[in-house]
Amino acid sequence: MTDQSTSTLVAAARAGSREAWHALVDRYARLVWAVIRGHGIGGMDAADISQTAWLRLVEHLDRLRDPDQVGSWLAATTRHECLRFLNRRGREHVTESLPDHPSVEPTPEEHVVAADRDRLLAAALAQLPPRCRVLLRALTSDPTPSYAELAAALDVPIGSLGPTRSRCLARLRELLAALGHEPDVESAGSNR
Repeated sequence: MTDQSTSTLVAAARAGSREAWHALVDRYARLVWAVIRGHGIGGMDAADISQTAWLRLVEHLDRLRDPDQVGSWLAATTRHECLRFLNRRGREHVTESLPDHPSVEPTPEEHVVAADRDRLLAAALAQLPPRCRVLLRALTSDPTPSYAELAAALDVPIGSLGPTRSRCLARLRELLAALGHEPDVESAGSNR
């Protein structure tokens, strides 16, 4: 059922198909989590926001104007839930260290280098504006959301995503440099 169009899945979910719901969750869960993580929210709070976003979809499924845009709708709804949570919490931001996903067992030296790099990256990401955090985390999620979904998550026009991405990456490079990170010669020119 996962290879069906989004509008077909939405129609089946409206009719009560559990399979369709599972397929929708499989298709868009990473997007929801990328938006949440991009706002610096983790742990049980992140799980609560994810659950609330999906509950909102259940509540509004029959009223969606364009079922093919359910990803954009979910991204925007998740963004609103994150902002509501952060406002309730008094704008306190939670940052979590980035998880390590080594493909082979690294040497002790590689552990130290990776931990330092991850610490610097987490510190730099925490200093970025929320819009940049959401965008960069979403762009590194798998699968990468569509530009329409990203635009909805950030509440910006699609045409502004490319320039915003460039500004966010430039600011991230500046922050990393200020924190003492020296880019690799091979990757210094990438993403520009």
